Amino acid sequence: MRPVKHKESHKSSSHNLKKIVLVGTPNVGKSVIFNFLTGAYVTVSNYPGTTVEISSGKTKIEETWEVIDTPGMYSLLPITEEERVSRSLLLEDNPEVVLHIIDAKNLERMLNLTIQLIEAGLPVILVINMIDEADKLGIKVDHAILESLTGIPVVATSATSGYGLNMLKKTIWDYYQNNIRGKQA
Repeated sequence: MRPVKHKESHKSSSHNLKKIVLVGTPNVGKSVIFNFLTGAYVTVSNYPGTTVEISSGKTKIEETWEVIDTPGMYSLLPITEEERVSRSLLLEDNPEVVLHIIDAKNLERMLNLTIQLIEAGLPVILVINMIDEADKLGIKVDHAILESLTGIPVVATSATSGYGLNMLKKTIWDYYQNNIRGKQA
């Protein structure tokens, strides 16, 4: 089933909804995870003042959330207009959860952005996607070590097969709840 797309100028259309922002380099499976979270209804819009398209939709994880799929980015230090838009969404929209989606076959290259997101104080969950492809290549990922080193939740997925996606939803809710409790303490 192909997503139904509507085009409009993007200003967070759901001001009162909690936000999940998906970030990562191109071709890591962000759109597949976005489609899993939102189902078939997607809004594609231009970020104000740009020609950069972003997708947004809604998901239900205990309550309704807005999900935003950003253009591919390699760094919080923007070079392209797409990266500038992604950075603005992260730093100005105050998302409750940031899913940094990376390719399990290229961990070392992609973890630099993870570190930048953590250092920026963003509420990051690391999503190691394409875990099935990494396994076929003999690449093993130790999630416990990554969680220990980064101090953030780590979820392994294979978005195309659906592996780990329900665990991702559970992790999003648990992480959000823990962050709320931490802020109230």
